[in-house]
Amino acid sequence: MNQINLFLAGDSTMATYDVKRAPQMGWGQVLDQYFNEQVKVWNEAMPGRSTKTFIQEGRQKRIYQLIRPDDYLFVQFGHNDSKVDSNRYTEPFTTYKENLGIFISNARDKGAFPVLLTPVQRRNFSINGKIVDKHGNYPLAMRDLAIELSVPLIDITKRSTIMLENIGPELSKHLYMWIKPGDYKYYPDGKEDNTHFTELGANKIAQLVIEGIKDLRLPIAKFIK
Repeated sequence: MNQINLFLAGDSTMATYDVKRAPQMGWGQVLDQYFNEQVKVWNEAMPGRSTKTFIQEGRQKRIYQLIRPDDYLFVQFGHNDSKVDSNRYTEPFTTYKENLGIFISNARDKGAFPVLLTPVQRRNFSINGKIVDKHGNYPLAMRDLAIELSVPLIDITKRSTIMLENIGPELSKHLYMWIKPGDYKYYPDGKEDNTHFTELGANKIAQLVIEGIKDLRLPIAKFIK
């Protein structure tokens, strides 16, 4: 059986980081360890990218050139599409959906399987321990598009919200880049980051993705360890 390639297109929450940036990791960086040798993960995610800049920089073109029939393309954007600057911003129900449509049509054109993933939730708790969503209409727009184009969708926004509320405000700090001064060379002054993950957090999100694959009964699920 031919090896299946799983391409990842997304932003900093999915990206791969150099060891000097430890303990920061994106969930795409650890995803390969959940599959057997039949699946090869190509993590093309890059920090700071929106659907708009990812396409403009030719990153989606690179995936299009490499992807083959029966491969997969997992697409997760939203964090940077909401940034109100001319370079990255997309409007949820128009340009955001249009750009996601390019990823979908490119994958299908090559006989591959596109899968949409709503953006990972930020660690942003209210005083009563509930997550305050900051993604606006981007998850909703992606859900709508998944229905319109019959694309499988893993709702990581919902899944990570439930996970974070179950873990709670304090323990969830271990999943994100809450670093004490002096603990890591790259962060001498420490850091309090509610968007990006430690190795533990990256694995927690990767596990939610794996659960989503199983729940959708995608054919690639049979290669999960």
